Amino acid sequence: MEIFTNLTIRGSIKEIIDILIVSYVIYKLILVLRGTRAIQLLQGIFVVVLAWALSFLFNLNTLQWLMNQMFTYGVMALIIIFQPELRRALEQLGRGKLFTRSTTDEDHEVNRRIGEIVKTVNYLSRRKIGALIVFERETGLTDYVESGIPLHSHISSELLINIFIPNTPLHDGAVIIRQDVIMAAGCYLPLSENPFISKELGTRHRAGIGMSEVSDAISVIVSEETGQISLAINGQIVRDIKEESFISKLYGELTMKNHTKEKSTFWKWKGGAGSDG
Repeated sequence: MEIFTNLTIRGSIKEIIDILIVSYVIYKLILVLRGTRAIQLLQGIFVVVLAWALSFLFNLNTLQWLMNQMFTYGVMALIIIFQPELRRALEQLGRGKLFTRSTTDEDHEVNRRIGEIVKTVNYLSRRKIGALIVFERETGLTDYVESGIPLHSHISSELLINIFIPNTPLHDGAVIIRQDVIMAAGCYLPLSENPFISKELGTRHRAGIGMSEVSDAISVIVSEETGQISLAINGQIVRDIKEESFISKLYGELTMKNHTKEKSTFWKWKGGAGSDG
């Protein structure tokens, strides 16, 4: 209370700015470390710190001595362990990229992801090869990922085409994509029980719609009978979608720009896409 009492308006503003700067630096460092092995190492460090705190709390002398020895040489060890990540952060700082917004990089990654998907579905559509590709968003799809064959591969049209080639081990089932990683292939999805779905639609389309009913996932379906490309979102499906509309809608959904008005936007888009229901 004494600390807050002695604070002036100028001092308060200075402290707030100080906290905001430190928070922003930590946030940017987390973005730099995200997707690297440093995240797992940080989890290990957290366990060590927790053990050190428990040793003080319960007066565990031997464990406390061991933790003190680890912290004595810990700074040098961290520099050695995190050398690649530290070098990466310093390089980005030197290029002026550490504190810049990452929106451009994210948009570039989404564009690359969509480009690979478009090449894949166009190839499969021309040859009437069936496919079902699911994009995970906010709702986790781990249970469905575990039902398939794990891949953990970066998205590429060549790999996706190879997966869906008939009479190959992985061509049955769905491919589930998390961000820019193909998590698994040959996944089993829940079938839609909607009685109003067209009788023309087979198991692949019903699975794509069913997945979009139980989650906020996006399902891309290629018909093996007609070669038509369909898109299922929120339990609704647009069949034979044109490439321009497909790219536009997929980009908007993956960048989450229209997430707050997802349902109404989908219906407007559905009407403009010339869907046959």
